[in-house]
Amino acid sequence: MTTPDPRQALRKELRARRNALNPTQQEAAAAWALRHLMKSPKFLRAQHVALYIAADGELNPHPVAEQLWKMGKHCYLPVLHPRIEGQLWFVEYTPTTELKPNRFGIPEPDHRLERKFAANLLDVVLLPLVGFDRKGGRLGMGGGFYDRTFAFHKGKQTKPYLLGMAHACQEVDSLEMADWDIPLFGIVTDKELILAGKK
Repeated sequence: MTTPDPRQALRKELRARRNALNPTQQEAAAAWALRHLMKSPKFLRAQHVALYIAADGELNPHPVAEQLWKMGKHCYLPVLHPRIEGQLWFVEYTPTTELKPNRFGIPEPDHRLERKFAANLLDVVLLPLVGFDRKGGRLGMGGGFYDRTFAFHKGKQTKPYLLGMAHACQEVDSLEMADWDIPLFGIVTDKELILAGKK
């Protein structure tokens, strides 16, 4: 008999919380998250920013992308690496980029048509997540794609600046971190910008 994974139960609960938000609440949350990001000097200085296409009730970073394009910055989306299992590439994302669903049904640009950018050269990465704590702990969907892609970042205070993006209702008191989990520098929510480890 296998023991149930407590992280799976937590994922289910937190996904239900964010999916309970109606479209008006989702739209307002995305606008507030952008306002909080616009107060961050690191975000304002960044030239190359990776974000994601929201799904399953995730906080939508599209208003962030629109603001970055207005500011003349470069946006990128994660793309499943075609040759290395479990890794991500980052491909340029513009207002005219065509997106097609990958094998998980997540829209992504065609890496053969758009410019690719190395993960270690990005300035800021906005990561989707299921749950977070104030120490920089991140609970993802369990695939480990971001953890493997940013494994070079472990224990270093170097680029890119990894920021989780989530609804405030996805916060938990404390997450147990596995050895391979890459901690975040902070989390932006609809309520605030949280810097990891600071009260």
